[in-house]
Amino acid sequence: MKIIEGFKPAKSALSRQAVADPYPVSPALRQRLKELFATENPEQAVRQIIDEVRQRGDAALLDYTLKIDGVVLTSLEVSKQQINNACRKVNAELVSALNLAAERILSFHLEQKDAIWSGIAGLNSPQLIRPLERVGIYVPGGTACYPSTVLMTAIPARVAGVSEVILVTPPGESGTVPPPTLVAADIAGVDRIFSVGGAQAIAALAFGTESIPGVDKICGPGNIFVVLAKKLVYGVVDIDGLQGPSEVLIIADQTANPEYCAADLLAQAEHDPLASAILITTSRPLADKVNREIDRQLKNLPRKAIAAESLENRGKMVVVTSVDEAIELANLYAPEHLCLMVDRAASYINKVSSAGCVFIGDNSTVVLGDYVAGPSHVLPTGGTARFSSPLNITDFIKFINSVNISKADLKQLGQAAATIARAEGFDAHARAVEKRLKAG
Repeated sequence: MKIIEGFKPAKSALSRQAVADPYPVSPALRQRLKELFATENPEQAVRQIIDEVRQRGDAALLDYTLKIDGVVLTSLEVSKQQINNACRKVNAELVSALNLAAERILSFHLEQKDAIWSGIAGLNSPQLIRPLERVGIYVPGGTACYPSTVLMTAIPARVAGVSEVILVTPPGESGTVPPPTLVAADIAGVDRIFSVGGAQAIAALAFGTESIPGVDKICGPGNIFVVLAKKLVYGVVDIDGLQGPSEVLIIADQTANPEYCAADLLAQAEHDPLASAILITTSRPLADKVNREIDRQLKNLPRKAIAAESLENRGKMVVVTSVDEAIELANLYAPEHLCLMVDRAASYINKVSSAGCVFIGDNSTVVLGDYVAGPSHVLPTGGTARFSSPLNITDFIKFINSVNISKADLKQLGQAAATIARAEGFDAHARAVEKRLKAG
């Protein structure tokens, strides 16, 4: 990995000064788009898909599943029998691991719920808290399965009190949803599951079809087409964010274990050639050791080609003079995952202002956050951690303000309201208050 020396050049390299394109379009993808949609622009293709789904409903979903995924479906919804069969196919060790993860995710979000509800109840004019009626969960699939994403999205929704959770996920080559995904959905209490993916699934959730009900909000990560579709349907429904490729930024000093640093960088790099893995250290010798460790660990990594491409094109190592400088750079970059592998790591937590999730100390690998730590692994990417939050129960509730004015409050506040109203040119506003003042 390339090593950058010094704070100033590092600041330039890590500044996200413009909105990044989270998914650059390769020549192969442009050609595929041209063949399927007569355009090389992904957003134009997604607009076509959305329009078709709005107009033709289920028929469009079946056509696009064949056209894009090469899968012939006879039914969009996964039956209860299919879910029961999946539960018998998944080995007991994985079921046990998913149950453990579910328990920890549930516990974390129950504590968050208690904190939010108690805080709101203490106000004189309390806000009303209401869960969303129906939400859609998108879970990537196709060539892989992500049961962890099912748990990390559906369980917070359930804790928040959402009445109905709808899951959409691409079918595999056989036309079925992978059994681990179905088992996780069963554990998380998902109400209905549909084997459809891509932009067409997002459009179905936003507008509804004959089979798939429209929802209030769509959550979950996906590829370029899913991200663009979420962007285009926002306003018809709410979305949780536009999650791009995975990111990790590790801050390490001379006490850090180079094997751990290399392993955690590779764990993110193997996601995707577009993933970003960054190390900021106060020790040049550590940077050199980590580079050697990466070369060693890459040799027997099954996804070696993906990880190597990610590190070559998007990986960086930075050497600075202090941990404080490193944290300043991290706050500037606002990574999805931030790891503090430094002496007295917990003492620096209050200096962190922008990150999706912070992992404190050598034992706190990002992988534990991906699966079993408790907080959701659906996190802001692309620098959006400067202003947005991880998926949590507040994504699934809405606040309604309430105002209950007594006669004493009216006497105290009424004339000020009337004065401001007239200053803004709204006499009827002022009179509505003054009539009550006179009556009082």
